[in-house]
Amino acid sequence: LLSLARSSKIMTSQTHRRAFSRLSNIISSFNRSNRLSPIRRLSTSASSDTLPSTFKGLIVEKTRGNPPISEIRDLTPSQLPDFDVTVKVEYSTLNYKDALAITGAPGVVRSYPIVPGIDYAGTVVSDRSGTFEKGTKVILTGHGVGEKYWGGYAEFARAKPSWLVKLPESMTTKQAMSIGTAGFTAMLCINALEKQGLSPKHNFQTKVLVTGASGGVGVTAIALLASLGYRVTASSGRKWTHETLTKLGSKHIIDRFSDEKVRPIDKELWDGVVDSVGGVTLAKAISQCKTNCAVAACGLAGGTSLPTSVFPFILRGVALLGIDSVYYPNAKRDEVWSRIAAKVPWNLFESATTVRRPNELSEMANQLLSGKSEEIIGRTVVDCGAF
Repeated sequence: LLSLARSSKIMTSQTHRRAFSRLSNIISSFNRSNRLSPIRRLSTSASSDTLPSTFKGLIVEKTRGNPPISEIRDLTPSQLPDFDVTVKVEYSTLNYKDALAITGAPGVVRSYPIVPGIDYAGTVVSDRSGTFEKGTKVILTGHGVGEKYWGGYAEFARAKPSWLVKLPESMTTKQAMSIGTAGFTAMLCINALEKQGLSPKHNFQTKVLVTGASGGVGVTAIALLASLGYRVTASSGRKWTHETLTKLGSKHIIDRFSDEKVRPIDKELWDGVVDSVGGVTLAKAISQCKTNCAVAACGLAGGTSLPTSVFPFILRGVALLGIDSVYYPNAKRDEVWSRIAAKVPWNLFESATTVRRPNELSEMANQLLSGKSEEIIGRTVVDCGAF
């Protein structure tokens, strides 16, 4: 641009000459601080990854006029997103969002083709940014992975370094994914309730309700709350899960709330609530909260409406806390994972965890969405080394 300006003799005024002189200084400064051009940087990414020429992954594609289809295919490293950190994926999980993505349901996937899997744990193969050393064990949850960006249902994945946290030393990658996004969300709910004033009393007298108790958030919340000294009541309509919920630490189990009309103010029962259902269930839980207590809401499996009124909030001082685990600040995630590692009763939690192979994902996704399968209780871990 500068050469063109000079050759065209357009710098006729002193103002023009000052402007172009300033532009020249800016360009020189930029060149000094960016010695690797974007093109060269892209060319170095492939050489730094010691990846096979092809690897397996589950990919979902959609063509115009046709529903999305999912299948396991051979993928190449060049198809992975151009992010700094390459990870050999060891385990992922099956979440509600993943089931929607696999079955082609609308509302989750932002662009096709995509590899689903909103979380994963594995080992760093390479990192162009220098943040992680090769061989570091890492966890990824959230950040739009499996929705906007390729996720964990493959043998390899790429991510931004700011999306990853180091695996706690006392935890394995398999255990990390038995917790996964759902368990991470459960701990965020508990932390939020405690920040609001919830605390365990002597002899398990602080009563906490966990709705959607048979799901991933529910089973982890029960295990964590019980280990922290809370008296847990589980709400679940899946009777075949009751034995597992009791083993995890639930002192009492009630049926899921029906679609009956909810009274804005009901009998005071709960010191705190972890809700992953929404809809009528959330409204009923709010109506039964004690004065100055709180509800942590993190899901909408029961609907997006909230049939309540302002009465619980202005007459009892109930607090409704929204929990977002997708874009939770990465700087705080290490602390959350460390607390999970220290508090989960792993010997009991295994009873709520099932490990499956990737070729079972399509069938499991349909079972999860139906809500009727007795084979899916709590957490489903996907062994990505079994492609």
